[in-house]
Amino acid sequence: MTAKREKLAAMFRQATVIPVLTIERVEDAVPLARALVAGGVRVLEVTLRTPVAIDAAKAIMAEVPDAIVGIGTILNANDLARAEALGVQFGISPGITPELLQAASASRLPFAPGIATASELMQALAHGFDLVKFFPAEQSGGIKALRALAGPFPDVLICPTGGIGEANAASWLNEPNVVAVGGSWLCPAAEIRSGNWAGITAICERSMKSLKPAHR
Repeated sequence: MTAKREKLAAMFRQATVIPVLTIERVEDAVPLARALVAGGVRVLEVTLRTPVAIDAAKAIMAEVPDAIVGIGTILNANDLARAEALGVQFGISPGITPELLQAASASRLPFAPGIATASELMQALAHGFDLVKFFPAEQSGGIKALRALAGPFPDVLICPTGGIGEANAASWLNEPNVVAVGGSWLCPAAEIRSGNWAGITAICERSMKSLKPAHR
């Protein structure tokens, strides 16, 4: 078990919920991160879905020291290199390619590859990754699919993301192979656009009080 993997597992266990952040405006990054941290949510995934994502992550790292920042939507080796150069704490991808797995295996950055099938999970394991993102979780069969994967792969740790919200997060976290869940319900796009930072903090506080940390 590598130090890189142990660091990632510890971060995810601490997080319980990892918010998936799609930041459209750089000026929203710092107040959003502060609102999340104030609500008890410190481990943040800034997705590479917008042109300002890298600048947003830089701003959060510089101005919100209590935040643990990772980069999501890593699609290729170049994205991975950008994330590592930025100095973030972890990386996440929605899926895998052989090239990305090879680059991630050689990288120092703790990384969770995205998988949706047993074959993809086998590819991840072959490259040394036994903590993965299950995406899109609900659309790929939900908890029944997760349990089916746990049969032949009992020691794999999973962070399901996709279709998970306040109503069903607890059910996912009750699964023995789930280490954390990812979701965007903690920071709805409408609340970010309107600058309702207090509202986001309230959602986080409510969710974190109601959810028990994962078993693993």
